[in-house]
Formats: sequence, structure tokens, C-alpha cells
Amino acid sequence: MFRRKKKDEPTDAPPAPETVEAASAETPGAEASAEIETAAAPAVMESTAASETTEAAPETASAPTKSARGNRVQKVGIVSSDKMQKTVIVRVDRQVLHPKYRRYVRRTSKFMAHDDLGATTGDRVRIVETRPLSAKKRWRVIEIVQKAAK
Repeated sequence: MFRRKKKDEPTDAPPAPETVEAASAETPGAEASAEIETAAAPAVMESTAASETTEAAPETASAPTKSARGNRVQKVGIVSSDKMQKTVIVRVDRQVLHPKYRRYVRRTSKFMAHDDLGATTGDRVRIVETRPLSAKKRWRVIEIVQKAAK
């Protein structure tokens, strides 16, 4: 059977990685390489910080749809009803592979979306998820992709 070793008893296992690093740091060659690495580190950090600031400025100015809250789910669908005030029902179609027959089947979902843009029935719109606006309304129309043919 196995027995536990006491704290003072020597072990057969190799030394821990921390002790190996401490021993190698005491050698004179290691000190010189450590000084070189620390001298190069601030220059690298400064260059990455500069690149981040130059990339961040154009992104905020040119991307009005991207908010500071992260990527929200967006869907494109067709308005199926606009009979309510500032609310439309958007039908989103997607195709799913049937597990048994291996054929694509059309699945439809309907979402109630807040509409300030004035979308009408038949318009193709882009909706984005948002906080709950009412009991069933959790989406907002952000763009009318294509107007309905009249």
C-alpha cells in the first residue's frame, strides 16, 4: 500500500519548476538576458498601445450600428403586419436540415419589433435584440433593407 510522506522526508520526484527558475536566475548569463527582456518590453507595450488607439478611433466614428454593449443578435425578415402603432410583426425564415430525411425544411419565427422608421407590410427589415419594451416586444427595427413592391 501507499503511505503519505512526511514534510521532512526527501522525495524521488524532480524539483518543482519554481525552484529550477530560481536556480537559473542566479547564473550570471541569465541576469543579462533578463535585463534585455525588461528593456525591450516597454517598447513593445508602447507600440501595441499606439496601434490600439489608432484602430479604436476610426471604428467608433465609422460604425454607428456597433454600440458599446457588444454584438447584439440581428435578424433579417419580412414585415407581415403593421396594424399596431409603432410595432410591426416580422417573419424570419430559416432553413434547417431534417435529421431523418436529410432535406432542408423551412422554419418560420415571428417577432414583434418596435418600429420608428415606418415599415409597412412586405418590407424587408433588419431587427436587433433589445431590452423588453412590452410583454412580447424584445426587438427593434434598425434598417429597412428593401421596400415592398407596390
